[in-house]
Amino acid sequence: MDSHDFSNLLIEKKIIIADGATGTNLIQSGLKRGVTAENWVIDNPEKIKKLHLDFIEAGAEIILTSTFGGSEIRLEQSGLRDEYKQVNHTAVTLAKEAIKSTSVLVAGSIGPLGQMLKPFGTLEIREAENYYARQAAALCAAGVDIIVIETQFDLIEAKAAINGVKSSCQQALVCSFSFDRGVKTMMGVSPSSFAKEVEELGLSAIGINCGKSLEDNFNALKELSDATSVPIWFKPNAGLPHLDESGEPAYDITPDQMAGNTVAWIEAGARIIGGCCGTTPEHLKAIATAVTA
Repeated sequence: MDSHDFSNLLIEKKIIIADGATGTNLIQSGLKRGVTAENWVIDNPEKIKKLHLDFIEAGAEIILTSTFGGSEIRLEQSGLRDEYKQVNHTAVTLAKEAIKSTSVLVAGSIGPLGQMLKPFGTLEIREAENYYARQAAALCAAGVDIIVIETQFDLIEAKAAINGVKSSCQQALVCSFSFDRGVKTMMGVSPSSFAKEVEELGLSAIGINCGKSLEDNFNALKELSDATSVPIWFKPNAGLPHLDESGEPAYDITPDQMAGNTVAWIEAGARIIGGCCGTTPEHLKAIATAVTA
């Protein structure tokens, strides 16, 4: 596969199925508090690979690597900063082993750096660009088909991420925001302002992931769709979480409820559909079935 596969898939298919959640599913598989998915890439790779396989069996045509926190600056919290190339390379290898000879695409997940950029924080924009560039270079060298910059909330950081990634590799690029204040991010960014700022930057898709309730994410989707002609990536949470008796996040939206919303998402303009926090392989199978019905 090469970086043109995602573009071809967008031409060939009206709707593409992306995978579901990484973190919340790994927690259900035994990931302990304070241990990251990136730790498990090295220490428990079979659990990472099994999750990929479960999503592929459920109908995913794109799977994201377990590298959301795979930048050097984020890996410092996990004691893996010096191994960032190994972490990203191994995560891609696990994903590629899971897809085998299928046409499923591997997307390299890149999340926020975890520190605010100037003028709101102390991190220099150039420094942020370099962190994003180095993680993207590691993912692209390992063979991803797509880079997905996800769960962004700050336009300054998102632009640094886009510029950094584009400076180091040529794979198809997606940027997705989390509108965790309903239809705005914690920095006050709306879907329409997000679209206005990034749609001329040569992205293959822009979109929404994580966020709040299904209703809030749907409203954000409609605003984004009205503001852009770029293909839309849409991975909402399975509703709002609450804590179960063990203190872990739990999500009450059922697979049937997710599936029941899928047609409306498509009608509102979503082209790549999956799920974020709380979205299990069962949820994804229901979504995929609704898409093909």
